[in-house]
Amino acid sequence: MSKLNAEAREWAEKRNKLNEQFKSLRAETLELRTERDKLNEKVKELKQQRNKMKTEIREKIGEIKKLSHEIKALTKKKPSINPQILQQKVESIEWKIQTTPLDLEEEKKLVERVKQLEIQLNIHRKLGQLNQKMLELQAELKAIETKNRHYHEKLTETAQKSQRIHEKMLEKITEAKKLKMEADNYISSFYKQKKEQNPFKRK
Repeated sequence: MSKLNAEAREWAEKRNKLNEQFKSLRAETLELRTERDKLNEKVKELKQQRNKMKTEIREKIGEIKKLSHEIKALTKKKPSINPQILQQKVESIEWKIQTTPLDLEEEKKLVERVKQLEIQLNIHRKLGQLNQKMLELQAELKAIETKNRHYHEKLTETAQKSQRIHEKMLEKITEAKKLKMEADNYISSFYKQKKEQNPFKRK
């Protein structure tokens, strides 16, 4: 009887030890699951950010293409005369109008000439503005692409980390299942042994 009780205690101790290990593994699994879920949420956020960047890149490329067409069309109309020379001509004619006695027809011709020169000057000015705008858009596009690369790298890194934690969690679940099975086997083995010893006890 005392041998059986000692064995019972031994089985119970082994079972309790395994159950403790099982509980510990379950707690670890829950921690890993929480960490994995947080990372998956971060992955979701990063995907949204990356998609936003992709949309911005498409829009910026569209703006650059549109502006490029405008520049091309205006370049065809660009006067061959240097804008500085055109400006000098305008100033010279304006000075003549202001300082020289002219008849109405002469003055009219000079005013018309200034008007034509101003049109040519405006083409130069407009081209300068468009080229400046193009430089700004290209700089903005570069900044968005850099940001997009950062989000993509962060996304890949976070997704990989989440995958590693998920695999670690599955290992813990498998380990916990084995321990639970082992603990259950100890209980069934003990009861089996006890049952086998009972007839002898009765005798």
